[in-house]
Amino acid sequence: MSIGQLTTHKQLGISDQQALEMYKFMLLARKYDERALLLQRAGKINFHVSGIGQEAAQVGAAFALDRDRDYYLPYYRDYGFVLSVGMTVRDLMLSLFAKAEDPNSGGRQMPGHFSHRKLRIVTGSSPVTTQVPHAVGIALAARMKGESLVSFVTFGDGSSNQGDFHEGCNFAGVHKLPVIFMCENNQYAISVPLHKQIAAPVADRAAGYGFPGVQVDGNDVLAVYKAVKEARERAIRGEGPTLIEAITYRISPHSTSDNDLAYRTKEEVDLHRGKDAIPRFKAYLIECGIWSEDEDAQLIDQLVKEIKEATEFGDKAPFPATDDLYRYVYAEEGGE
Repeated sequence: MSIGQLTTHKQLGISDQQALEMYKFMLLARKYDERALLLQRAGKINFHVSGIGQEAAQVGAAFALDRDRDYYLPYYRDYGFVLSVGMTVRDLMLSLFAKAEDPNSGGRQMPGHFSHRKLRIVTGSSPVTTQVPHAVGIALAARMKGESLVSFVTFGDGSSNQGDFHEGCNFAGVHKLPVIFMCENNQYAISVPLHKQIAAPVADRAAGYGFPGVQVDGNDVLAVYKAVKEARERAIRGEGPTLIEAITYRISPHSTSDNDLAYRTKEEVDLHRGKDAIPRFKAYLIECGIWSEDEDAQLIDQLVKEIKEATEFGDKAPFPATDDLYRYVYAEEGGE
């Protein structure tokens, strides 16, 4: 099934203020991403994985979930998502600079391995798709404890071909667990285009595991919100999981170690840049009469200032101490 363009945010029960917040987080994620790319090129950080072009799917999903109860297992491009559920730009900068105060891993993992106990963001591993069975396990634990919550997990189109994805879907389908699987289909598994990966839509795979699959425009933040909200309601009612395929596009290279023009053309990227969700949502808000170009300029100035301050904080923060390198690596008797 497919969900298309919706008329207004008010049809979904989203207030004007919430719609503006959604736009703010989309723009914040984009500005953060752009700053990270500049920091890498300037030699200030070593590595960055960009999520430019995927902000609408991430923010739309985050706003449809319960930020006081649900558990999140994002993948490494989900800056818009983690910012929307409570992480700060300062948190992300501490991770980029690998500093001791980094809440994700204390400066121990690569950027994009999100983790935040208070916000119920579960740490990911470098091998892709391992977060999927973990999300299913959390949903099973919630069912066993009688807790009313869902686990929400994201991954890319390349990950949908991994065994962990299929095992997770099968177990969740058999036991009708409260988990939402969302594939951010950005058309490439690093350098492999979608038509060389799969023979049918990712959403169609859900039928084989006995639950609904929904394909949605990942550049339409309201459509993603609707799809995730309905999936959450199904899960809470005990009707089991949903697979959502958000069709989007990775405008930036796979990472700062990638030459994307070796496997796609500039014309293709420019075509999708013209479909960018951020100016699209901005135009929608202006058309609704709740936003203006002046307010937009003020917001951009505010976000740039916030990112600049967070960058300086991350740059100056201390690195992990040498005698602390093996903390959390080995268990200590009587320790944490």
